[in-house]
Formats: sequence, structure tokens, C-alpha cells
Amino acid sequence: MQNSIKVEIVGRDKFWTNAVLTEWRHQFPDRELSTDADGFYIVEKDWLSDLERVAGQCFAKVVIAPEIPSRLSWLRRMVKDGGS
Repeated sequence: MQNSIKVEIVGRDKFWTNAVLTEWRHQFPDRELSTDADGFYIVEKDWLSDLERVAGQCFAKVVIAPEIPSRLSWLRRMVKDGGS
């Protein structure tokens, strides 16, 4: 996938996150979502709007992961610590 991006699917809980994946496979059986070692999904940029629509149907959202791993680590620490 040359034109791909990393995303995170954030649902209300694990059930709704799994619902996004199930609904995605149902609506787009030819578009496989693969994961990387950090648990992010690797998707074609052209699929992003469709994935966001499916996520919205399942009370979830799609967040584009930062391309710089150190920035991602910093962001996760900020969220975990509550920004303080």
C-alpha cells in the first residue's frame, strides 16, 4: 500500500470498536484492514471517508495516527496523565 495511512478506531468500548470492524467487512469485503505492531490499522487514504462513515454508524471515530513515533508516544502520555 503506497498510498496508506495509519489510523486508530476509537469506539465507546470494545464492543463498538469490534462493531466497526464487522460492519467494515460486511460493507467492503474486498478492502482488508491490516494492523501494525502497535495495533493501528493501515488503510488506503481513499478509504478514509468510508471508514469514518462506518465508524460513525457504530458510535466510533477514526483518528489518524501521527507519522512520527515519538510524537505518538508523547500524545499517549498526555492523554493517560490527563494533560497535566
